[in-house]
Amino acid sequence: MMLRKPNLLLTGTPGVGKTTLGKELAERTGLTYINVGDLAKDGELFEGYDEEYECPILDEDRVVDELEDKMSEGGVILDYHGCDFFPERWFHIVFVLRTDNSFLYDRLESRGYKGKKLQDNIQCEIFQTIYEEAAESYRQEIVHQLPSNTPEDLERNLDQITQWIQQWINDNN
Repeated sequence: MMLRKPNLLLTGTPGVGKTTLGKELAERTGLTYINVGDLAKDGELFEGYDEEYECPILDEDRVVDELEDKMSEGGVILDYHGCDFFPERWFHIVFVLRTDNSFLYDRLESRGYKGKKLQDNIQCEIFQTIYEEAAESYRQEIVHQLPSNTPEDLERNLDQITQWIQQWINDNN
């Protein structure tokens, strides 16, 4: 079956701007935006609670089951800070947002991150953990890093991805 619209994955360390970018992209392109954290919360797709990080533990299998039909229809922008459990067949392109630590630290601190959770997320960004996860999980030619520090970066990313989506639709319909 031919999809009429592409599926995109926006991934990266918490605080890099995935949600802001995803919601704005959906508005501009008419694609469906799905925040996996919100989906999990709404559907109670958890398998426990992580005391150390003070957050629920995602039930990855249930999330995949929940998303399968939607993803097979196409036209989805999926937003999550992890990516290695999503099936490779779901995505036409993967964008890993990257943020300088000075910006990221302030963003996470303003969300109430502190201690180990704050430090581990900063280290995750320093060591390109999410980018490496994406590079190992998907074909190299569909994984792209985008800077996400300033409002100008956001605008540039919106323009670039919107053009890519339009080109994909033109090429595939």
